[in-house]
Amino acid sequence: MTDNTITVTSPLLPDLDKLQSMMRDIWDSRWVTNLGEYHQRLEKALAEYLDVPYISLFTNGTIPLITALQALDIRQGEVITTPYSFVATTHSIWWNGLKPVFVDIDPATCNINPALIEAAITPQTVAIMPVHCYGKPCDTDAIQRIADRYGLKVIYDAAHAFGVKVGGKSLLRAGDISTLSFHATKVYNTLEGGAIVCATAQMKQKIDYLRNFGFEDETTVVGPGINGKMDELRSACGLLNLQQVDAAIGARQSVAVRYRDALRGIPGISFFDDMPGVRHNYSYFPLFVDAGLYGMSRDGLYALLKRHNILGRRYFYPLITSFETYRSLPSASPDNLPVATRIAEQVICLPMHHALTDADVDRVIDVITNRK
Repeated sequence: MTDNTITVTSPLLPDLDKLQSMMRDIWDSRWVTNLGEYHQRLEKALAEYLDVPYISLFTNGTIPLITALQALDIRQGEVITTPYSFVATTHSIWWNGLKPVFVDIDPATCNINPALIEAAITPQTVAIMPVHCYGKPCDTDAIQRIADRYGLKVIYDAAHAFGVKVGGKSLLRAGDISTLSFHATKVYNTLEGGAIVCATAQMKQKIDYLRNFGFEDETTVVGPGINGKMDELRSACGLLNLQQVDAAIGARQSVAVRYRDALRGIPGISFFDDMPGVRHNYSYFPLFVDAGLYGMSRDGLYALLKRHNILGRRYFYPLITSFETYRSLPSASPDNLPVATRIAEQVICLPMHHALTDADVDRVIDVITNRK
């Protein structure tokens, strides 16, 4: 730590000698992409770790969302989704020529509110795309009941939900498809990458064709695919990072406990506790600031932390529905989304990483507690 700035010196770095050896092996093989040995090994290892039937690796976390809609043959109509997410969620709907329909969120989870979904369904509705926000599980049973009643597909944006389990069962098994992000900011990463989880071998085969331009073999293209493959270098990094992800989650849990113990009871400050029966991954620690009770707005706290060289993320702010591409949609009106609108103005995610020291965390707590 220099100049009172939080820096990351991770005790959980990959074995750099092993990484170097793997890079040399890849280079010597002359097979650096197009579904090589390390790619195949990582798909197998992730399917086992995540306890899912089938997984297909991608080059980032956005292309899986786009491809999921293609894989389910969703080509026209409306997709019900949340305004409280990263823009890639809704962008994937737009890129497929579909219309996003926004539904407000549940303040207890920041996830789409199932009680409001049914009212948003029209004859044009074809799918629901919820998000497991901050890795907190959606009410998957309620959403599936609605989907079954109306014959809708369900695609979960599970970018935050790596390794999350409910009642001992992988959250990624919910719905028709779940998508993951392995971006460098995630609890598990391949530097940049993503994946699709599906339930059948037939669907995996279709997804695998689509991520490789639609090629079935050297001369046959079975559909309008895309170049979404993960290369061997990132696959190797992913194999090494998988060996340490449990330790990283455990370290993040310790940080979350320290935040909760210190900040609980401060007027105007609230946060999430663990959900019963859920194995969380502690990807984020969102804090919600009620300016009237705390005596300072969220943006005021954001600026104060920044003056102390502490970066808090206003995540998710602004709402997707405030962006020019989407704000003219009737469902994007703030009147339709009062909870999401309020929470977007209150949220700030505190530093969360497995390399944070007790001193780092205490410094964040001190600024929030003393407000100076």
